[in-house]
Amino acid sequence: MALFRAREDIRNARTHDPAARGGAEIALVYSGLHAVWSYRVAHRLWRAGFRMPARMLSQFTRFLTGIEIHPGARIGRRFFIDHGMGVVIGETTWIGDDVMLYHGVTLGGRGSGHGKRHPTIHDHVTIGAGAKVLGAIEIGTRTVIGANAVVVHDAPPDSVLTGVPARARPRSGHEQIAGDEWLDPALYI
Repeated sequence: MALFRAREDIRNARTHDPAARGGAEIALVYSGLHAVWSYRVAHRLWRAGFRMPARMLSQFTRFLTGIEIHPGARIGRRFFIDHGMGVVIGETTWIGDDVMLYHGVTLGGRGSGHGKRHPTIHDHVTIGAGAKVLGAIEIGTRTVIGANAVVVHDAPPDSVLTGVPARARPRSGHEQIAGDEWLDPALYI
């Protein structure tokens, strides 16, 4: 199971990063991948009740990679962090499958109480560099969040979020962009 996931993660990185030269390079030098792999171990510890070791592992990984993923977060398959320095993912964050984050993204909480305080990111979402998604909000499937956007409200599926505070607009109008090029969050600054 773990080996299968590692291979899947490496294939996913090759798909998302045109600079990727091969599986060995990805496995050895991609800090986003290392952070995700470490998160998976920490998350298992967290769910088994070993919370202090889980937090210690997540903080050690933060020291090594610059990426902080709380072990209580829930993350789906084929999650990719590109140039991950400064990424923060909070404890009650839920991330679906096939989500991609760029550097400096915060999936942060609002409020000091217990319970769900962090965002839910549905499948096939791309979040641009420096974006902040804050609070117990939902980001719909196939949404693109532009670089440096600050998102504090729910977003419907197939939307594009830009600005401070971010506003959702339908993805329509971007069909003229070839292939998956519309996924590039730099287009929506």
